[in-house]
Amino acid sequence: MKETIPSIKIEGRSVPYIKGAYTLTGLMRAATLQFTLPLTFGGYKKLWNKEVTFYFSDDDTTPLFRGYIKRVKEDFDMIEVFAQDVFGYLVKGGGNENAKISLTNSDNLDGLTVGNAIRAAINKAQLSTKISTTYIGDTTPLVSSSNPPLRGTLTILDIIKTLVSRAVDDSGNIPRPNIVRLIDNGSTSELIIELRSDLDTAQVKHVFNEYGNIQNLRLINRKVPTIVIVNGRNGVTGTFSHTTAMEAYDRNFLETTNELLESPAACQDFAQKLFRANLETQYQYTITSWEGAYLNENDVIRVETEDAKFSGNYRVSGKKIAFSKSSFDVGININKNPPTLLEYISRQDN
Repeated sequence: MKETIPSIKIEGRSVPYIKGAYTLTGLMRAATLQFTLPLTFGGYKKLWNKEVTFYFSDDDTTPLFRGYIKRVKEDFDMIEVFAQDVFGYLVKGGGNENAKISLTNSDNLDGLTVGNAIRAAINKAQLSTKISTTYIGDTTPLVSSSNPPLRGTLTILDIIKTLVSRAVDDSGNIPRPNIVRLIDNGSTSELIIELRSDLDTAQVKHVFNEYGNIQNLRLINRKVPTIVIVNGRNGVTGTFSHTTAMEAYDRNFLETTNELLESPAACQDFAQKLFRANLETQYQYTITSWEGAYLNENDVIRVETEDAKFSGNYRVSGKKIAFSKSSFDVGININKNPPTLLEYISRQDN
C-alpha cells in the first residue's frame, strides 16, 4: 500500500510544513487549518490572505480544505500559520470588517427561493470569485425569501443562516432541517444546500468496528433547545416549552419557520417534534481512527458491535486530522442517540 503523505500548498505551490491540524466543526462554522513552517521559509511576512489548500494525500486532485491565511506568527524556531475556509471569509470578507450588504425596499432579495437569494447576496457582496454557487441547489421544501423580507445591513453569513433555517422538511417521522456545507470543484469552494441526512435511508459511506478501526471514543453533550418557536403562514406562531427539560438543560431557544403550517396548533405540534428530534441527537461522539479522512459533514457511517442494539447508523457532524510528514490521526464527530454506544464500548473494556 502506498504511504499517505499529506501536503499543503500556498497559492498552488507546495510548502515544507512541519506539522499541522485540520478541523471541521460543521453548522456553517469556519473550518480551520493550522500548520507550522521552518523559520527559514522565505516571504512568510507576506502570507496574509493568501489562498492555502490541504491535500490528505499528494495523489488527491481536490483538496480537503481550501481557505485563506488569517494569522502568521513567528515562534522560536518556526512559523505558525492559521487559515480559515470561505465560511470564515464570509465573516470578514478578507479584511477587518464583516462581509455585509444593505437590503432596502428598492434593492433586496424579495421573491427569490433560498438558493437563488444566497447566490444573489454573494454576488451583491462581490464574493463570487471566492465562493461559487453553481451547484448550490435549493431547500426542501422550497420557501421564499420574502416571508418575511430581509431588510437592513446584514452580514452574508447571517443572511444564509436566516434563510436556510426557514425550511424544515416535515414529510417523515422526524423533522429534518436543511443545511449548507462546502464542497470543492478543484479550483473553487462551492456552497451546496441539502437536507440533513436520514439515518434510515441514506447511503452508508464508511463502517467502523469496535475491534477493528476504532482507536478511541469520547462523548460530547450538546445543548438541547428547551423553548422552540415555530412561525407559520400569515403570521401564525406556536411555542413549545418543556419545564422538566429547562430544569435539566436551562433555557435554550430555537426559532424556525414552516410556511406549510396555517394554525397556532399546527405550529405548536411541529415545535414539539423539533424538541424531540433535538433531544434524540443530544449526544455526540468522537471516534479516533486512522480511517475516515474523506468523510464529509452530513455523511452517514455505520458502527458495528457484537450487540445489535448498540450498532447502527450515525451522522457525521465534523472531523479533525492531525498530521505530519510521517503520521496522521483522524477524529470523526458523529451523532444520533443518547450514550448507549459509549456505555457499550466502555463495558467491553472492563
